[in-house]
Amino acid sequence: MTEKQNQMISLFNQIIPKETVLTTAVTGLSLFRIEDSFSRTPYSYSSEIIILAQGEKVVYLGDDIYTYDSSHYLVLPVPLPAECEGRVKMDKPILGLSIDIDPIEVGEILLAMEDNKKGVKALPKGIYSSPMNDAIYDATTRLLKAITDPQDKRVLAPMIKREIIYRVLQGENGEILQSLLHRNRRFFQIAKVIQKINESYSDKFDIDKMAEDLEMSNSTFHSSFKSVTNTSPLQYIKNVRLHKARTLMIQDGLNANSAAFRVGYESPSQFSREYKRLFGATPSRDVAFQR
Repeated sequence: MTEKQNQMISLFNQIIPKETVLTTAVTGLSLFRIEDSFSRTPYSYSSEIIILAQGEKVVYLGDDIYTYDSSHYLVLPVPLPAECEGRVKMDKPILGLSIDIDPIEVGEILLAMEDNKKGVKALPKGIYSSPMNDAIYDATTRLLKAITDPQDKRVLAPMIKREIIYRVLQGENGEILQSLLHRNRRFFQIAKVIQKINESYSDKFDIDKMAEDLEMSNSTFHSSFKSVTNTSPLQYIKNVRLHKARTLMIQDGLNANSAAFRVGYESPSQFSREYKRLFGATPSRDVAFQR
């Protein structure tokens, strides 16, 4: 273990000594601590950058597997429902942070970079893992130090968070994140559709109309969407709704029927069937277990 990793771990233990997810006062920055390993389970990822100081996580997206740990960070240019496994090693908890990806902020950084890269030509996946480097280690350590001081948290932390995004844009596979900003037109189009689904998940969606609005054939739209998300548009919508409903039941105390209607289901029985198919238990049993 390097000195940089030891510094990061020490700061995490100082800031979050017990298992929790800490939403910091720095916009778009969360810290988390997980004490126990957990098996492969459905999980809804935001559009985010995730850096671990300790432990290991594995993302399963269809047949694709993405591993991230203290040597690799994870980037999701778009929100993705997937499956996640957490691995605690030698009784040492998983320690990490998440930085929300704001397309406007990414665009401002790219503009300041005056970068002439065009992004990737092929349609990329909406997720990738890349090796950590000294610049990201250094910036992450400084970010953690900054949030331990009230004034540094207000003044320095937002700037360091921005620096980390810049380093990720510069890093290996950074051109995939750049594709979020029109540098791969088709990826940009699919990303906008994904954003709309996540913001308006209770709406009725016409898949054919989505393709028409993007001036794509149905087959091109479906294949492009699946290339980015590894799932069909309809299944993506279902997964987003089911994850949102689960959050409403666990965090807000809604019952299954109320949550189903809130996220756009018209049939509680259909909601219950699809919920059990995704999470492996009925809504009532799953929520009781989570609580």
